[in-house]
Amino acid sequence: MEKYDPKKIICGCDEAGRGALAGPVVAAAVILPNIFFDKRLNDSKKINEKLRYELANIIQAKSIAWGIGVINNTKIDQINILNASIAAMHKAVEMIEQKIKQKKINLLLIDGNRFHKYKKLQHKCIIKGDAKYYSISAASILAKTHRDNIMKQLSTKHPKYNWEKNKGYPTKEHKKQIIKYGINKYHRKSFKLLEPQYTLNL
Repeated sequence: MEKYDPKKIICGCDEAGRGALAGPVVAAAVILPNIFFDKRLNDSKKINEKLRYELANIIQAKSIAWGIGVINNTKIDQINILNASIAAMHKAVEMIEQKIKQKKINLLLIDGNRFHKYKKLQHKCIIKGDAKYYSISAASILAKTHRDNIMKQLSTKHPKYNWEKNKGYPTKEHKKQIIKYGINKYHRKSFKLLEPQYTLNL
């Protein structure tokens, strides 16, 4: 993991749920203290669920500040997933700003290669940043666990899709359930929910 100037307030940002067929996209923003160190931090997709939740609790307890932004599937269909992901990051950063009113973020570290400027804050996009910077990795974990919690809650209302397990992603099981039951209000209508040969079954 790399580090930036310790004199600056660095905020890492990442999202979860961009490739899912259902549910929201969730972003997190995290400012970690300079002395923070945990060798287990990594891209949330490379960490098992139990450890993700353990690390999420540590991050929330030890971070200087953290924020969450959620954009629902309806808005995703309206503005597209890229803009929705960035909007969720903006919400997460805004939440942090409200928590650290006397301080100013010096730099946003964004996972990926696309971002829309937030106010006048300097930002840097970093491909695979969640494997390079602790703050981005921490944001990845918070975004993933928060979104997983949302999908687990939705799964209790719509158990036939088994979102508790697949979290709305395009697994074979999820697609089979869409073929069998059709879609509901939490599915992203602008996404390719099924292969062309199956679309008439919806």
